Amino acid sequence: MTACAIEGGSAGAATTADPEAEPEPEEPTEPAGEAEEDREAGQAREARGDGEPEASSTGADARPHTDDAPPPGGFTLTADGAYAARLTAATGPPGERAWYPERWTLDGPEPYAVPLPLDQPEEPDSQVAPLADGRVLIRRRVAGRQMFSLLYPTGPGTGELLLGAVECAEMTLLPPSPDGRCVYALAAGEHHASLWRVAGGAFGPEEVARIPGRCSGGVWLDRAGRILALDRQEPGGGPVKAVAVDLGRQGEVTPLLQIAPGSDDRLLLADADSGLLLLRSDAPGHDRLGWGVLGSCLPVRFPECLRLADVAVTPFAVQPGQMLMPESCAVALRIDGAQGSWVGVWRPAGRQLHQFAAPLGWVPGAGYWSRDGVLRLPYANGATPCGVALLGAPEDVEPSSATGRTGGGEGGAESGTEPSGAVATPSVCKPVPLGQAPLHRAARPD
Repeated sequence: MTACAIEGGSAGAATTADPEAEPEPEEPTEPAGEAEEDREAGQAREARGDGEPEASSTGADARPHTDDAPPPGGFTLTADGAYAARLTAATGPPGERAWYPERWTLDGPEPYAVPLPLDQPEEPDSQVAPLADGRVLIRRRVAGRQMFSLLYPTGPGTGELLLGAVECAEMTLLPPSPDGRCVYALAAGEHHASLWRVAGGAFGPEEVARIPGRCSGGVWLDRAGRILALDRQEPGGGPVKAVAVDLGRQGEVTPLLQIAPGSDDRLLLADADSGLLLLRSDAPGHDRLGWGVLGSCLPVRFPECLRLADVAVTPFAVQPGQMLMPESCAVALRIDGAQGSWVGVWRPAGRQLHQFAAPLGWVPGAGYWSRDGVLRLPYANGATPCGVALLGAPEDVEPSSATGRTGGGEGGAESGTEPSGAVATPSVCKPVPLGQAPLHRAARPD
């Protein structure tokens, strides 16, 4: 199935996403694939008589910092949403913070966090990324070099496996590979970018591709972790275009987005099951959010309902499992305005943007979908050091021919939401004439 959409629709009714009710404290159940070190950590908790999840307290020197300032480095999830990692702060003298890594386990009956502090606090510019086996990769900058290690819980402490270093002043971790084993990092240079596999290789960090031009971004296009999309500017300058890098062919680069000759076309998000692509381009005359389908020859669409005044809208999660049905995928969007950050939900076929308040302590842009359309939003605040709010994808309601208004979507009992009753007047439907905007395949089959 290919996708074809006409811009239009309006924002649906706003509702509030309340965090799910907290269960009674109990010992969290480890998933079947949990690392052996985590089992040892659980036995240590039982020996102490502490039955609460480890996130509730990390000792006098490492309790979570609960002010409103966001942690550095964001909140990184594995591709399947089973684990997450972030830097968090321990309490200390006023005005001083001691940062340490923290791993969240999200695929069990109750989410819980495991602190991973070492003898010295981490620098706030360090980056962390979780692996499918429960270990956490950390990137540190030390004297002009990038140092990489794997952290894991071991009894009451933290184990560390040194992976190696790269002689480079700046590197950025990319989203964890969908295979769950590998993590890649991008070193952007003036004339070329180096792509490094910093975890999952046989001999520590290794350079796997060198791409001409200035590169940024990083979106996986397949489930195997072979095809990576990057936003690239040619060495001589010019517009930014998304390209696909085939790691199975020594970093072969092929065009991915070519909407207009002089437009900046960046890929923001992709779903391997449906082929849905979320992108940002100035081809319509200024930066707009658009969508298309991988391999389709139909033009990219720029929905009017995603064009909001005085706010920034950024997609961060796509509903998986919608095989060959990209128009039916629910997309979660981060909305940033003067009042803060909140959540939007949209489907290409529905042409409506539903807006929801975020749970208190949500790290903006962190979340993942279940296959049945439930959005999970991790959050932490003074009352809940590790929680997940559930939000059911609302149904899109067709505009009423009598009133010309669009009804608000209802969250359902399982989502913990309440409709607000707000309605919005739909904008005029208008097609975008971008007939010369095909999306090329990322890679030809072997």
